[in-house]
Amino acid sequence: MRLWLQRHARVLCEDGLCYGRSDVPAEPAATRQAAEVLAQALPRGVPVWVSPLGRCVALAEALHALRPDLPPARIDARLAEMHFGAWEGRPWAAIARPEFDAWTADFAQARAGGDGESTGVFLRRVAAAWDDWRASGRDAAWITHAGVMRAVRLVEGGRRAVARAADWPAEAIAFGELWCLTPREGRGGAVQAGAGVFGLKSQ
Repeated sequence: MRLWLQRHARVLCEDGLCYGRSDVPAEPAATRQAAEVLAQALPRGVPVWVSPLGRCVALAEALHALRPDLPPARIDARLAEMHFGAWEGRPWAAIARPEFDAWTADFAQARAGGDGESTGVFLRRVAAAWDDWRASGRDAAWITHAGVMRAVRLVEGGRRAVARAADWPAEAIAFGELWCLTPREGRGGAVQAGAGVFGLKSQ
């Protein structure tokens, strides 16, 4: 069993903006480039699941245009990016430090932006999608977001809760970056495919 995960292409907004659940569009040319990478990687017949946000749906549509042999992508709301509440649409640098510190002080339960999603809720919904994929017993592809991919890192390593912000994966995930994970029985671990065929580092 393999799970391909791809982040959407570069978004059309200024750098440093908090846009988790905001439906900002992605660059069309970069979306086509990301779709080409995924189209080359996927075997025939692999089901594709996609976040409901437009930047991911556009990538799924571009993929289907290149690979009409694949089943049409199906939307799964659990693959959406984390909801940052009142912080959505604001520059990260403009968020008051006490607001941010209050969130990280209760990282599992505090709601981002005061009225957004808690890290615990976010991690549980991603874990539920992961469990359904594992139960399916077949390959699949997810077109999703950096936050979801980081959450998968925790889940495939056996972690279903994170109490401290320092324990959240900090790895950089490029726009359009593609992973291929193969869980190992009894551990929940995974192998990440290397760069090259699976890596799209520039937009």
